[in-house]
Amino acid sequence: MIHDSDPFATPESARNPVRRLRGRFAMTVSLWTAPGPAGLTVSSSLVADGEPGRLLGLVDDESELWPAIEAAGVFAVTPLGPANRQLADRFAGLMPAPGGLFRQEPWQETAYGPVPAGSATWVGCRLDGARPFGWGLLVEATLVEITLGPADPPLLHHRGRYATLS
Repeated sequence: MIHDSDPFATPESARNPVRRLRGRFAMTVSLWTAPGPAGLTVSSSLVADGEPGRLLGLVDDESELWPAIEAAGVFAVTPLGPANRQLADRFAGLMPAPGGLFRQEPWQETAYGPVPAGSATWVGCRLDGARPFGWGLLVEATLVEITLGPADPPLLHHRGRYATLS
C-alpha cells in the first residue's frame, strides 16, 4: 500500500506545540534579497503602516542573506505568487540550484538587491536593526522604495505546504 503521508514522520501529538501552532497560521511567502547577491525565502514578515512604513521579518542569522544585509544596509523583498513555488524552494534550500541561486531565472538589478525579472511588486528596505528572537533574527527595516503592480494572489505557506487563495 502506498501511503499518502510520510510513514516515518513524527506523530503530530509528539511534535513541538509552538511549531504546530505556527503551522496553523497561513503566511505569505516572500523572497528577500541583498546586494552580493544573496537571498532567502521568508514566510515570517509583517508590514506596518506609518510614516515611514516599516517591515519586520524573521530570518535565519546563519543564512548567507543576513551578512549581505548587514554589510549593505539595504535589501529587497518580493512577495511571491503561485507560479514561484520552485523559486521559493530553491531559496529555502529545498531544491537544487545548479550554478547558484541566481542562475535559474532572469533578475532585475536594483539598489537594494536583485529582484526576479518581471516582478510587478517589490519593496526596497533600509536596515534599521536586528536582534535575536526565538531561533531566528528579528530584522527591522524602513520601507524606502515601493513598487506596486496588480494585486495578484499570494503564495502561502500553511502546515508545511504551499497553498493559494481560491
